[in-house]
Parts: sequence; C-alpha cells; structure tokens
Amino acid sequence: MTNDPKRRAAEFVAGGLESGARLLRRYSRQVRGGGRVLVLGGVRSGKSRHAEQLMSRHGQVVYVAGGKPPGNDDPEWAARVAAHRQRRPLSWRTVEPTDLAHTLRTTRAPMLVDCLGTWLARVLDDVGAWEQTEGWQQRVDDRLADVVDAWQSVTVPIVAVSNEVGSGVVPGTASGRMFRDVLGALNTAVAANSDSVRLVVAGRVVHL
Repeated sequence: MTNDPKRRAAEFVAGGLESGARLLRRYSRQVRGGGRVLVLGGVRSGKSRHAEQLMSRHGQVVYVAGGKPPGNDDPEWAARVAAHRQRRPLSWRTVEPTDLAHTLRTTRAPMLVDCLGTWLARVLDDVGAWEQTEGWQQRVDDRLADVVDAWQSVTVPIVAVSNEVGSGVVPGTASGRMFRDVLGALNTAVAANSDSVRLVVAGRVVHL
C-alpha cells in the first residue's frame, strides 16, 4: 500500500466509484426486469401481476405455467388460469413443461415462471410424495437441485413467482406441512441465486 496521501485518497475515491457503478448496473438490471428475479407473496397478494409488469417491456416472453393444465373436473382452477391468460400479451408464448430444469436451460427468450409452488405440487405428485412412496425424498431433492442448478445458469431475463409460505399458521395436515417445508427450502435456494428478491404484500412491493 502506498504512503502517498493523495494516492491513497485517489484510490479510495476510485474504489467507491467502482462500487457505486456495480450497484447501479445491478439496480438497472432489476428495474428493467433483467437478471434473475424472484417474486414472493401470499395468495391474492398481487405477486403475479407484479411479475408480469416486470416482463412487460419484452416483446417476446416465454410464460412457463407451473401448474397442471386445467381440466373439466376443476372449473374454479380453469377460471383462474383463463383470467391469467386474458391479461397476458398475445405475443407471449405459454408452455406447461413437466421438466422445468430443461426449459430453464434451453429457452433463449425472456422467461416468466408462474409459479414454483404449483410446479412443486406437480413434482410431489410425480414422485409419490403424498403417498409416501419409498425413495420419494431423494427424488424430490434431485428435482429441486436440478432446477436450482438450471436457475443459476440462465442468461436471459427471467422472473419466477412463488408462494411465501412461512408467514401463515402451521398446516393442519402432514402433507400440508411437507409442502410448506419443501417449498420454503426451494424458495431459499432460488433466492440465494437471484439478482433481486421481492416480497409483494397487499399489492405493495418490498425489495429484500
């Protein structure tokens, strides 16, 4: 380290400017919807609408629907899906993959994943978690690790929506508690590898 006071002062200022520039670049990516953004929120909190607004500047967007396609056996779910579709731009392309990790690794257009909670419910169905099929825990761990790894590798602007499940009452069933615990772990892992994490409460956005 130099003993020249002027040199030290210049280096200090230069370091501060570079740190500020890095913050501005990161903030700019977040405001424009770039980078990896995780949006958390409770039911009817406005999290999906906020995520859609973040992606609205992009003309072509791949909308990854995490839940099962609606069927005739659940008209309420079909109505929810239809409402989401009606407010999305016609230029957005909807996909409903079972292999989310593969979609994250191969899609080259800006992407919106809505949501990780409904996707996880499909995974728990697939691996036999509800029935406690032998080996289901390892199969879940493998699927989640694959998605987190793919999330880290995404280079296009991407926003993922997920349910914030840690603020409510303890679920009254073992399956409910399992879902809460696994989704909480997934949210934590995705958040740790995101450029921006936002919590939506009653339509208001808090930057975490």
